Amino acid sequence: MRAMRLHQKGSGHVTADDVARPEPGPGEVRVKVKACGVCRTDLHVVDGDLPDPKLPVVPGHEIVGTVDARGDGVDHLDIGQRIGIPWLGFSCGECAYCRRGQENLCPHARYTGYQIDGGYADYCIADARYCFPLPEGYSDEAAAPLLCAGLIGHRAYRMAGDAPRLGVYGFGAAAHIMCQVACWEDRQVFAFTRPGDNEAQNFARDLGAVWAGDSGDAPPEPLDAAIIFAPVGPLVPEALTRLAPGGVVVCAGIHMSDIPSFPYSILWQERIVRSVANLTRRDAEEFLALAPKVPVKTHTTPYPLIEANQALDDLRSGRLQGAAVLIT
Repeated sequence: MRAMRLHQKGSGHVTADDVARPEPGPGEVRVKVKACGVCRTDLHVVDGDLPDPKLPVVPGHEIVGTVDARGDGVDHLDIGQRIGIPWLGFSCGECAYCRRGQENLCPHARYTGYQIDGGYADYCIADARYCFPLPEGYSDEAAAPLLCAGLIGHRAYRMAGDAPRLGVYGFGAAAHIMCQVACWEDRQVFAFTRPGDNEAQNFARDLGAVWAGDSGDAPPEPLDAAIIFAPVGPLVPEALTRLAPGGVVVCAGIHMSDIPSFPYSILWQERIVRSVANLTRRDAEEFLALAPKVPVKTHTTPYPLIEANQALDDLRSGRLQGAAVLIT
C-alpha cells in the first residue's frame, strides 16, 4: 500500500513509501482510509515539536474510512461500516485516570499518527474501542475535520464554561467549527487572527462572529472566556488582558511556544488559565451527535494523498481557510 511516512524527527516532511498492508490483531480493525484531515498537531509531529514519535511513522489522526478487516474479539463494528479514528488511539483502562473517565490523561496512552501509524496511507490499523460511527450527511472529506478540530475544539469549548462572550484566538480548522456551535447556542464570538489577515477575519464574520480583528486588538467589550487555538505563548497574557473578572483562558493546543511572564494584576480577580489535553471517548460521542444538529459545516481544501507535504506547508504558512484534507 501507499504510505506517507516521517523518517527523521524534525525533518518537516513525509516521504512516499510502498509498505506491506498491515493486519489487525486482537481488538483491532483494519480501515480502508477514504480521507484524512491535516491537523496542526501533524505539523508538530513532522517539525519535531513533540518528543519521541515512533519512527518511521505515518502521521494523521482525523481519519475517515471503512472497516476492511477485524481482529479477534471485535463484534461491534461491521465490515464495510464507515468510522472515524481520532488522536487518542489507546488507553490502558486500568489506571486511576481511566477509571474516573480521564483517559485523556492516561500515562500509558498512545496516539494516532504519533505512536500509532495514522491516516496518511491507504490503510491503517486502529483499536476498535477508539473507532466511532460517523453522522450521516457528511461526505468523507467533510467529516474528517470533525475527528480532531471538532473533538478537541469541543473539549476546549466545554472547558470555557457557559461564556456568553467568547474570544477565539487563531481562526483555523477548530475555531471555524466551534464558532458555528457557539453561534447556534446564541453566544457572541469575537475572532482574533494573525495581524492583517483580512481573509480570515471575513471568514469569521461569515460564520457568525460579531467582531473580528488582529490578535493584539482590543475587542469592543470584555470577554467572559477565550480559547487559544494558535500555538503562540504570548497570546496567553494578551488574552488575559481582554477578560472580564472571573473569566478563563483555555489553551487548546498540544504544543505552544513559551508563555512570557506577566503581571499578577491581569490574572487577579479570579481569572483562570487552563490547558486541554487530548480527548476522551465521551467527547467523541457527544460532539459527533451534536455536529449534525447545528449543523456544523466544515470548510475544506482537498489534496491527493501524494501531496501531503504541500498540504502541510500550506497549513504551516497560513495559506488555508478551514481545514486541509488528504483524499486517498
